Amino acid sequence: MKKLLGILLGFTLVLALAACGTSGQKSKEKSEGASGDNAKTTKLVVGASPVPHAEILEKTKPILKKKGIDLEIKTFTDYVLPNKALASKELDANYFQHVPYLNGQIKEFGYDFVSAGGIHIEPIGIYSKKYKKLSELPKGAHLIMSNSVADHGRLLSLLEKEGLIKLKDGIDKTKAEIKDVVDNPKKLKFDANYEPKLLPQIFNNGEGDAVLINSNYAMDAGLNPVKDSIAIEDKESPYVNIIAVRKGDENKPAIKALVEALQSKEIQDFILEKYKGAVVPAPTK
Repeated sequence: MKKLLGILLGFTLVLALAACGTSGQKSKEKSEGASGDNAKTTKLVVGASPVPHAEILEKTKPILKKKGIDLEIKTFTDYVLPNKALASKELDANYFQHVPYLNGQIKEFGYDFVSAGGIHIEPIGIYSKKYKKLSELPKGAHLIMSNSVADHGRLLSLLEKEGLIKLKDGIDKTKAEIKDVVDNPKKLKFDANYEPKLLPQIFNNGEGDAVLINSNYAMDAGLNPVKDSIAIEDKESPYVNIIAVRKGDENKPAIKALVEALQSKEIQDFILEKYKGAVVPAPTK
């Protein structure tokens, strides 16, 4: 009887060990499967200005997550560091600049960058605490503008369109500079000695007769470019904000997925609804 009981106990122990082994194997397989799924997730680090770029990127996170892409957004409050970070490979892409600015940076610093796609346009505006219309600006009015030469062409083109100045015939107006003004009936004085991010504060301080402010900085400071400016570019502006990447990376699947998400109807509708014309989607082919 004791011998039979011993055999039964031994058999039970074998079954228990086998069950434990099977359970452990299943647990290991599940763990390995989870690890495999994580390995399939692609991390994408994109640098951006806080408004509107980072806000728009935030909206694309769920779209990209469905495609296995984990989007990390790093914000920058100036126009210099995002390209330095992209060059040093701290970023996979950046989203803050238009093509004329990118071209200027490439010329100055030798960056090997390209545009992976155009996303939106931020119409630049002219703001004044003293006047409600550009036509009210007096002779010798003091106009404060960005020290970013890449923005001068669009600022001067806006003034020309409003009839305040005339630029030299035959020039590429995206590259126009103050020296290219050939007719200035009101003798406007151009003061281009300020970092773009400082312009909203200069406006709020009531400095100058008018201040020309990039829309991302205007919105970041709580200004509404459509309602608060006395003049603004139209949606046909050639200054499309782009996704910039190191040359060759524009063909990477994650970068293509990012651009596709940003150009999707869902994100275009979000831009139109949230920014009410202060930011507009770029035309896509």
